[in-house]
Amino acid sequence: MKKILLAASTLLSLGFFSSFVETNDNNYEAEVKQWQQKRIEGLKREDGWLNLAGLFWLKEGENTIGGSDKNAINFPKEHSADFVGKVILKEGKISFVAAKGAKVTLDNQEVNNAEVFPYQGKPIVLAHQSLRWFIIQRGDKYAIRLRDLESPFLKSFAGIPTFPIDPAWRVKAKFVPTEGRKLKIIDITGRTYEQDSPGKLIFSVNNKEYTLEPTGTLKHLSLVFGDLSNKHETYGAGRFLEVDGPDAEGYTYIDFNKSYNPPCAFTPFATCPLPTKENKLEVAILAGEKRVGEH
Repeated sequence: MKKILLAASTLLSLGFFSSFVETNDNNYEAEVKQWQQKRIEGLKREDGWLNLAGLFWLKEGENTIGGSDKNAINFPKEHSADFVGKVILKEGKISFVAAKGAKVTLDNQEVNNAEVFPYQGKPIVLAHQSLRWFIIQRGDKYAIRLRDLESPFLKSFAGIPTFPIDPAWRVKAKFVPTEGRKLKIIDITGRTYEQDSPGKLIFSVNNKEYTLEPTGTLKHLSLVFGDLSNKHETYGAGRFLEVDGPDAEGYTYIDFNKSYNPPCAFTPFATCPLPTKENKLEVAILAGEKRVGEH
């Protein structure tokens, strides 16, 4: 590892990372470490990814839920009554009817029934013992996303390995607007959808130019990218990265030290987008989070 760091420092002094703009900010490493800590805390929160316990696609009509195998949807037996209730899907609207004595709550108040989809803003979350669930929509399909506050994924979580923090991987990028551009996104389940892309980011590594196409807005850009480190040092399906929008001159910085694993690296119950063909880089990005699993 020391040899790798020494080599990186030498290459930096020779202008290896041609987009890197020198900084004397001694707080940079501390700032990235603080970001990493917040990332860990976010994964562990009640609305984090580590406690996902199920993803159940709904059929039109009644869908019974509970710990018994007789239900259409099986919740973890150790944390659920045999019969919790019914989730009813009717032409894009979804309601819930609780079973007698099941003790299902919404905002800490016990409920017998509730309209749970569509919703405005945050999802409507129902609770039963250590379980929490809400509705997600993917295309024309609807599913229950189940959380378990006693999830084994959460209990066994031991952190995320990362590459050494290297300022050389904070690269300057030129933002070029691409008005009306839409990216065709394929998620890990094979479903496709489109998202607006406000422009492309052009940057250089080792004096070679690369391009990434973000989604988002001119104020905040989001990247799903792949690179040659995937399946070896980093997660096989690519990583995510958030980028500030461009300044008045059309420039921003891509900080690969903050590249992070998608939820699918931690749980089999997420539906992560995959990098587009244009966002698969022919260079190894040895920065940010390393591989933690292949769910």
